[in-house]
Amino acid sequence: MDYLVNLTRLAPAPALDARMAEAGVTIRRPLAPEAGLVTDWIAATFGRGWASEMSVALTRQPPSAFVATRAGRLVGFACHEAIARGFFGPTGVEEGARGLGIGHALLLASLFDLKAMGYAYAIIGDVGPSAFYEKTVGAMPIPDSAPGIYAGMLDI
Repeated sequence: MDYLVNLTRLAPAPALDARMAEAGVTIRRPLAPEAGLVTDWIAATFGRGWASEMSVALTRQPPSAFVATRAGRLVGFACHEAIARGFFGPTGVEEGARGLGIGHALLLASLFDLKAMGYAYAIIGDVGPSAFYEKTVGAMPIPDSAPGIYAGMLDI
């Protein structure tokens, strides 16, 4: 099921920024020379489908993606405007780095970028952890959206 986020109600999270700094996590856009490294890591950690979406996000200028790094290595990523305009996702945080707020920080970076692009709402496609999105950004299910935009995908 797809979810809708009202970007006009999105608020900064200074405590989350402080938490990222304390954990030594940096959230930033990937650089062009890192494209292969980033997509290879995503393919190995989360699958080729998500790596393909990151490839699309990396072709935009600026990239419509963010990565999370810790101690000089990738620990998470988020894309937006990869599968469709105004869509957030995919996003992932490696298992050993979960619980630090990295997913929340990546989500906010992407949603604020969509807001800066002029969107009033964002769509989170094919939501997995719905309670997370409902709690963190007030996301709401879009009735009759299942199976959503992913319905015609090949089994990758």
